[in-house]
Amino acid sequence: MSTNEVTRVRGLTEADLRRIRTVGRVVGAAGGAAVTLTALSAGLLLRQAADARRIIPLAEAPPPRGDGVYGAKFGGRPLVLVILGDSSAAGYGVHRPRETPGALFATGISRRLRRPVRLHRLAVVGSVSAGLPYQVDAALEYEPDIAVILIGGNDVTHVSARPVAVRHLGDAVRRLRATGCRVVVGTCPDLGAIKPIKPPLRWLARRWSRDLAAAQTVAVVEAGGRTVSLGNLLGPMFEADPVRMYSSDRFHPSAEGYARAVSVMMPTVLAVLGTEDRVTTPVAEDVRALSEAADEAVRAPGTEVAPVGRWARMRKYRWFSARSTVNVSGDPQNGTVGYTPEDHQVG
Repeated sequence: MSTNEVTRVRGLTEADLRRIRTVGRVVGAAGGAAVTLTALSAGLLLRQAADARRIIPLAEAPPPRGDGVYGAKFGGRPLVLVILGDSSAAGYGVHRPRETPGALFATGISRRLRRPVRLHRLAVVGSVSAGLPYQVDAALEYEPDIAVILIGGNDVTHVSARPVAVRHLGDAVRRLRATGCRVVVGTCPDLGAIKPIKPPLRWLARRWSRDLAAAQTVAVVEAGGRTVSLGNLLGPMFEADPVRMYSSDRFHPSAEGYARAVSVMMPTVLAVLGTEDRVTTPVAEDVRALSEAADEAVRAPGTEVAPVGRWARMRKYRWFSARSTVNVSGDPQNGTVGYTPEDHQVG
């Protein structure tokens, strides 16, 4: 089938075709029938992604803001936390501020360190990595102590050029680190784990997600940050109980899904803040070349990758067990991060 035929069948624009060619390079399509199948699959993925971008914003209200001081009862200067990225960082799909990733991180940090945390959520629903420079501009005004970034899903659904997306992320980390801000990045999740996406689109999304996550890891570590691979970490639980783990749009996580992701990243966040206790004691550790560590982390969700000179250190923490149901205080609960209204003061 020729390009013109593919265009006519799918109604694709020239911009769509450019994206398809990018996807074709990503999946390594060699030519002939394989290219045609890739084009058709990518075309359907682009159309499905476009439909999602039109429908999903209508499915839920904008995510609630959780900005304010957490743990004010502890006294002292608040540690400043900024949350950057896309809808997964903003908490799209939940209804209460306490359910957003920012509030969950702030609560967990304040309780573990026994000090107040001031949260500024700067993540933007729908953002791609190219939007990070503007978020960093805003973040630097608050002189943050630590930044958590969750980005990449929209780069996949928009078929962004991977080198450009990765460069924006690396630059964002580098700018933050230059001010002394510590940075933890949750790399691109495996969109192949999202149930509404069916094969062969699921395979295509999975390959793109993993390749982007590996490239993100290299860029972040080279810039002085740490990554935590999310991959398909939530996939088994989402497949087992999609009603509970997904929000109503069946694309974004529910409150429990976000809490699970936060609990996986929390040990690394605490580690960069200098906490030394059983929570941040790794159960496995290895040092490898950065490219090898990035590839391995993609295949082992929940892996932290951090710079060690010219090498990269990989760590796994006990909380990263897929069967774990501990919360950020280390106590067994239903996979949620503990929170009470007394933890939060708006303003």
